[in-house]
Amino acid sequence: MSKHDEIAKKLAKKFKIEYKSDKGIDLVLKDKVIEVETKKESLYKGIKQVEKSSKARYIAVNKLNIQNAIEVTKNTGIGVINEAGRIIKKASRKK
Repeated sequence: MSKHDEIAKKLAKKFKIEYKSDKGIDLVLKDKVIEVETKKESLYKGIKQVEKSSKARYIAVNKLNIQNAIEVTKNTGIGVINEAGRIIKKASRKK
């Protein structure tokens, strides 16, 4: 199982929702969307994936990419969550 799937399944279990691995945003909750990214190069892809959502938008990343995710989400309104589901940077409504 890939690190991406491992994190997505762990978060889906924590939030009691289903992880849809096939297409679209990885995790869709009632009040937020979460896209899982495990590589620095794919952080921008994750931002593109969630930026159009009207819900609170988050990128969930592994430990290695927390700092990178904080940097690339600066001034986007997109928040950052660690692989355990803890909010590192809160999402805002800015687009």
